[in-house]
Amino acid sequence: MKKLRIALIYNSYEDSQPAEKADQGSLWHLRQMIRGIARGLRRSGHEVVVIPIAGDLSRLQRKLIRLRPDIVFNQYDDVVHGALYEMRIAAFIRMLGYRITGSPALGLGLNRYKYMALSLLKGAGIPIPPSTVIVERVSDINGHKWVFPLIVHAAQEHAGIGLDRGSVVHTKKALKEKARDVLATYKQPALVQHFLPGREFNVGLLGGRKIQVMPLAEVDYSRLPLAIPPIMSYAAKWVETSVEYKRTRIICPAKVDAGLTALIGKTAVKAFRAVGGWGYGRVDVRLDEDGQPRVLEVNCNPCLDSGLGLARSAEQAGIDYPHLLQTILKAAFEGPPFDMQLPIFNTKSGGGRVGR
Repeated sequence: MKKLRIALIYNSYEDSQPAEKADQGSLWHLRQMIRGIARGLRRSGHEVVVIPIAGDLSRLQRKLIRLRPDIVFNQYDDVVHGALYEMRIAAFIRMLGYRITGSPALGLGLNRYKYMALSLLKGAGIPIPPSTVIVERVSDINGHKWVFPLIVHAAQEHAGIGLDRGSVVHTKKALKEKARDVLATYKQPALVQHFLPGREFNVGLLGGRKIQVMPLAEVDYSRLPLAIPPIMSYAAKWVETSVEYKRTRIICPAKVDAGLTALIGKTAVKAFRAVGGWGYGRVDVRLDEDGQPRVLEVNCNPCLDSGLGLARSAEQAGIDYPHLLQTILKAAFEGPPFDMQLPIFNTKSGGGRVGR
């Protein structure tokens, strides 16, 4: 690939609450990851300009006009509960006429509208957990017949936000209490699903027109105390000092027979394509009571930190970190199908005025 001028964007917004040092979901850890991505891209000979975004899109527009990048490497991730800026940022950049890595706005939006995405998957014949229901008021719970245990999510969050030790419920009373907590705390509906008892896998996907399935990674909860539910909660994912984090481990490559590996990979690719995913992603899958894979979530904007998540799985496939980033760039230049290059804003002058 020729040398590219790359604008690497990320969300630099900080709220008034300082993050704990042990919290790997903090802005400090994000900036470390961004530096790592920039180093990896520069190692491949590209020119990289890092652009933090804290909400002012007119400022982003001016910077891009001055820089005139060949591509925008998108690492923008929402931090405000219930926000949908991931899809808006991607749409804005495409409206300016710049190429962008990763999934288009639709995929990123469905990534956050969990119930909508799961409903789409179900309609496409892709298995999801039974009893997937959206709860907008606590009284909605009375209108359903529930088979416990259930798991209760915040319907528009990601990265384990809203999942904790009380998220798996075994009674209608506990279900109402957890749903009420989600509605009050996150100002969004609760997503309720049957809690699947089987093994859990992260399926890394890489590529544009041709998707490569990375070696499976299994989430091993076997060392957790019985009082803590085996789920990828926020603590298990990010908080280094928590019991959940210390007792949950990722096994990559997972020990799975060839038939099940192929079925999980095929299911993950279908789910990723169904929501409009592109370039790279991660699909979380859990086995049901019959040992069949069901899709928990399609993540169109997964962590790209070196040595973790997708990068860890890619290493098992013989793909080093710079090569991983190069493949993501290549997919962006292939472009998602039917994505027309139709800039709406005038980027030829510094004014950035809307074209008439």
